[in-house]
Order: sequence, then C-alpha cells, then structure tokens
Amino acid sequence: MDSSAARRRLQAIQDHLVPDGDFSSFQLRLNATAGEFFNGDGYSVVLPEKLQTGKWNVYRSARSPLKLVDRFPDHPEIGTLHDNFMRSVDVYRDYKYLGTRIRCDGTVGEYKWMTYGEAGTARTALGSGLVNHGISKGSCIGLYFINRPEWLVVDHACSAYSYISVPLYDTLGPDAVQFIVNHAHVQVIFCVPQTLNSLLSFLSEIPTVRLIVVVGGVDDQIPSLPSSTGVQILTYASLLSQGSNNIQPFCPPKPDDIATICYTSGTTGTPKGVILSHGNLIASVAGCSLALKFYPSDVYISYLPLAHIYERANQVSSVYFGVAVGFYQGDNMKLMDDMIALRPTIFCSVPRLYNRIYAGIINAVKTSGVLKERLFNAAYNSKKQAIMNGKSPSPIWDKLVFNKIKAKIGGRVRVLASGASPLSPDILEFLKICFGGIVFEGYGMTETSCVISAMDPDDTLCGHVGAPNPACEIKLVDVPEMNYTSDDQPYSRGEICIRGPLVFKGYFKDEVQTRETVDEDGWLHTGDIGLWLPGGRLKIIDRKKNIFKLAQGEYIAPEKIENVYAKCKFVTQCFVYGDSFNSSLVAVVSVDLETLKSWASSEGIKYNDIAQLCNDPRARAAVLADMDAVGREAQLRGFEFAKAVTLVHEPFTLENGLLTPTFKIKRPQAKEYFANIISNMYAELASSDPSS
Repeated sequence: MDSSAARRRLQAIQDHLVPDGDFSSFQLRLNATAGEFFNGDGYSVVLPEKLQTGKWNVYRSARSPLKLVDRFPDHPEIGTLHDNFMRSVDVYRDYKYLGTRIRCDGTVGEYKWMTYGEAGTARTALGSGLVNHGISKGSCIGLYFINRPEWLVVDHACSAYSYISVPLYDTLGPDAVQFIVNHAHVQVIFCVPQTLNSLLSFLSEIPTVRLIVVVGGVDDQIPSLPSSTGVQILTYASLLSQGSNNIQPFCPPKPDDIATICYTSGTTGTPKGVILSHGNLIASVAGCSLALKFYPSDVYISYLPLAHIYERANQVSSVYFGVAVGFYQGDNMKLMDDMIALRPTIFCSVPRLYNRIYAGIINAVKTSGVLKERLFNAAYNSKKQAIMNGKSPSPIWDKLVFNKIKAKIGGRVRVLASGASPLSPDILEFLKICFGGIVFEGYGMTETSCVISAMDPDDTLCGHVGAPNPACEIKLVDVPEMNYTSDDQPYSRGEICIRGPLVFKGYFKDEVQTRETVDEDGWLHTGDIGLWLPGGRLKIIDRKKNIFKLAQGEYIAPEKIENVYAKCKFVTQCFVYGDSFNSSLVAVVSVDLETLKSWASSEGIKYNDIAQLCNDPRARAAVLADMDAVGREAQLRGFEFAKAVTLVHEPFTLENGLLTPTFKIKRPQAKEYFANIISNMYAELASSDPSS
C-alpha cells in the first residue's frame, strides 16, 4: 500500500472517530488505552478504553493526556530511588537535609541538621557495613523503629546496595512483626533499645534473622547473644564505623527491582505484603511533581509513620526537590511544640489531626469574648468571599486574626495536604481560609505507591479528591448489586479502578489475593466507589465492603456518617453501627473529655469520676442533640441519624485493636468489642419505641 493511501486511511479513521476541532494533533503510538483520542474535561481528559466498544470511560490527568508519566520530565535519567538520592547528594550537597531536636543524652533542644552530603556519606558507610557482614543483594532489611534520621539513611543504603526495605510497624504489635519477619525472610533488623527487647523475646521464632542493629544503642549496654543463636547484635554507630573503614562499591538497582515490601494491616486477617518497585515509587512521585513544586528552601515535618506509603512517598519527593526534613520528638502530644521550633513550610497530615486543629480554633474563638468572635467571623466571611470569587483576600485579616492562628503551627506553612481518609469539605475550606497557601486533599493506597488522585492547587471547589495522578488512569466499573452504574444520573458512578506505572507488582507470596485485586487487563480494583464531578474531579462516595442494610432496606455507608459526626464538639472518635435486624443506627462515641467536663460544670452536674459522667443520661442526651444538629447541617437523611449514643472515655487505639495503623476503624473488631453496649442501646430503643 503506497504512503498516500495509508495517509488517506488514517485520515478516514480520524474523521470517523473524532469530531472536527476537538484537538490539535493526532498521533498513533502503542498505548494500553486508546490514548490518541481524548476529550478534555477540565482537570481530566476522557479516553476510550477500547476503540471497538466505543465507550469513553477512562480518565487521565489533563497535564499528561497522551502518555502516563513514569519519570520526572526534567530528569528522565532518574529511574530508581538510588538515582534520585545520588542526584540530590550531588546537587544539594551542602543543604540541610535531616534535622532532629533530640540530643544524644535524650534532652530536647533546637533542631540540629545533617546535610545531603553527610547523609550520602552515612548511607555509603552503612551499606558497606551490611555488605561486609555478608548480606547479599536482594536481602530483606527490617526497620523496626519510628521516624528519625537513621530510618532514611538505612532506606537510602538499601536502595544503593539493592536491598529490600521492609518496615516493621511499631504499632502492629509483636505478633505481626514476627509474622512479617518470617514471611519476608528478613535477614537484618534495625531497631532501637525499646523494640530490641520485644525482638529478643521471640528471637527463637525468627530464624532468618542474622544481624540486629540497634539505633541509638550504647556499645556497653548491648546484650551479647550466645553464638549458637547465629545472631549478632551491634550498634548503628559500630556498623557505620566498620563500613567507613572498608567502603564497598554501590550495587545499583534497576527500575523493575523491588524497592520495598510494605505490609498493610487491612481490617481483617494477617498483614499483606505490597511489593513496590523503584519504578513504581518514582512514577508516583514524578506524576505528582507536575502539579506541585517544592524548593530547597522548603522545610517538611516528618511525624506520619514512615512504615506507611503516605510518608514514604513524601520523603521521595522531599529528596527530589532538596527539601529539609525535620523530625518530631516521637510524641504526638508534643507535635505542636516541634512545629513551633521547626517552623515548617509543608505540613502533611490526616483528617483526625485536622479535625482536632479545627475544634481547637473554634473553641478558642467561642471562648474569646463577643468582640473577638465577631472579628473572627467578619474576617472569615470576607476571606471566604474573596477566595470563592478568585480574588486575593485583604491582607488586613491575616494581620488582625489569622497570623495568630498560623503561628500555632510555626507561622510559615504554605502547603497543607490531607490524606489516608476523607476530610470534611467544611474543614478543608476552613483550613484554606485560616492558613492560606495551598490546601488540598489526595486519595491513594499502598498498592498504587501512594497518590491515585489529588486536588489541583488552583481548584477552589471542595468535597472531592481531584484529577488522576498523571502516572495513572482511572475508570469506574459498574457495581450493579449496589445500584452504581455508568448510566447513573447526573453523574456516572462505580468502583474506582486504577492502571499505570504506579500500580504495585502484587502481594508477596499471595497470587490469589493479587489476582482478586488486579484483573487480567492490569486494572487494580480499589473497593472504593466514586463518581465523576464536572471538571473531571473524582469524588469518593462509598466503600464496596463496608456498606450494610438496615431492616427497611436502606443502604448505609457508615464512614460517611462518622465523618459528619467527627465535627461535633463532644466527639473525638465515633463508631456508627447498624444491621439488617434493626431499623435505626446507634453510635459509640469516644468523648472529648475537656469539652464534656466544661459542659458538665456549666450545667452544674456533679460526678465522682469520668465514667459516671459518661453514663449520665443528661450527658448522653446533650451529645446526641449536638450530633443531631451537626447531622442536620450536613443534610443527613432521616435513617442516617444515630438514634442512641453511648459515651466512652477510652479512645479507639491501635493498642486496644480498634484502629488500623492508618487510623481507620476496624469494624468487625469494634462490633465485637462494643457488643454489649450495642445490644443495650437497641434494647433501650425497643422499649422506648417498639418500631425502631
């Protein structure tokens, strides 16, 4: 066939499939999705998945419609975490990198810093030390301690010498740690003196471990083990010193090599090992870098657990941009002190903490006196109007009101990000107004190397999780049993499915679960239900697994209701329960003790202890009334209101088994834990209203 005939045929195909003038260029290239054809939809573009079906259902970021991002556009030579750090050690050698307030003697002072160059030197010494101990390429290295500079140095050493880092959650408990160490055949564990004791208690149960390195340990306080155990214990400082005396050449990984196995707890069963390659993590962070740039002048506070993908991805991004990373002391109760000392410019957090910040500000305003409350409201409303109209708010309001609020988190934050669970749109808007700068919410999971989608920094609309990360594409798949379909009006709805270079390589040693999660076309099924809002914005509306029916057949999405009740001033945490045997919902509330005590004193209620106050019918009625008010404001439907509440003073924690490490409620465990309380509430409802 001559070239003119080929051209005519291509032109005919193009004319047939694409309305004239829809886009400027036409390119044929190999692509999993029919990516040559797309329609713009604001922050996203829509493509046909397969040309023969004619369904336009695949969404990509408008920032990179024709090609999914798998490298940093400005630095395509960076294919691994090792490449990323090598470049930064070279470019940002004398810039601050890792900062800590904790001194060698355990006291706390100002932040002291290690530069990128110094961290690079420590990385080489540490990796050389492991090679000298006979640890071969591809071995799994466990990290069993919370965030501190050494965590990242160990991680960089793993990347440089082709080891696989395996975070051992400090919060998963010894049983899970034992399971992970055996499951991943971990050979070396880096720990701290506190976690060393629990390791030693089950050392005979973890036969693959050959070396234990104690971070912050002192040589003469390290126990020596009998040689029959086959395990050697030494301090981090000793390993560093041994390695620096016998430096070994790097053993650089390839992009497809495994970088880390991240175990996720899930809400049931044993932990699953998510295999992430170097290429996965680089793709995810490179995709995000198109919309949001950081600079070597930025300062990031690290306190979210490094065992989780949210913080790991943030660290990869920090390295790329040469950001300074300051660590918290290790105590969440002192986080605000650390922020005042560090004065970060980037703050990534979870809704639970943002809810606390919101409640604290609202409470301070309400107790500040009539004049100050009026001033705050005037400032808030004026700034809100300006932002909604796309204008710059008057700087007078920051001077008079908001700078004092900003000072509570150091005064310099320019980027606030939220992830891990849904943030209420009202609270996101509140943070935007009070703190200014870029405030956005993202959506992701371990299996997608973190970010699936994120709000655009310029987007003023709240209540969604933005457009796809340019490193992936998203489609919604019908879930007929829950009445979610692509034909739904006004917006198509379905299960959120992801494909692209950021999708994980599978669950470690678990082919069955891998196949259940990723289909034969490479789509990862998230289990979340979403819809597309105008402008190509994704909104998460439900979860495939956690939905349940009430007796009358109404479907309930409990997390949505819990997120509404989280804004109630009395509520620290909330567990909403219902089932198909009952026609109404009940709630167990872990109360904000200070708010409850101050309410009791204003009502003149006397009590011997906090348990007695929680059981007082007047307290329960007051909390339920406040929850009702918050529910009405959020326009909950009648059957979505909790009809009874029990107050508990004990928080839901990882330790009592009610939370996952990402602070989501473990629903089956909570149901069991509160079984008596739940049945008592239903009994009370039945006696007061037989129809409930």
